[in-house]
Amino acid sequence: QVQVAESGGGLVQAGGSLRLSCAASGSFSSVNAMAWYRQAPGKQRELVARFTSGGSTNYADSVKGRFTISTDNAKNMVYLQMNSLKPEDTAVYYCNANIKSGGYNYSWWGQGTQVTVSS
Repeated sequence: QVQVAESGGGLVQAGGSLRLSCAASGSFSSVNAMAWYRQAPGKQRELVARFTSGGSTNYADSVKGRFTISTDNAKNMVYLQMNSLKPEDTAVYYCNANIKSGGYNYSWWGQGTQVTVSS
């Protein structure tokens, strides 16, 4: 069994910063990639940032230059530093871990953490 848990959400004024953390734990061989998604009310879930085991990163155009994804591979953790936050960044942020176990790849989701940016 694998657990993915996020923390660090909250309420912040526009222009402020927040840092989200996510930890993947349990029984698995390795982590292929970890990513942050978000879902605003009435909208589809969208990719925010992704970090692969090969070291590559990619970001949604809307957050480039403002958000930074980083990892602690030893702890199977991923972070999302969010700067210059805008009201349109308000959403539930979900962590996703793509895990290798028993020769297969699995996708695990956290429960989500609310980020609210006030204008």
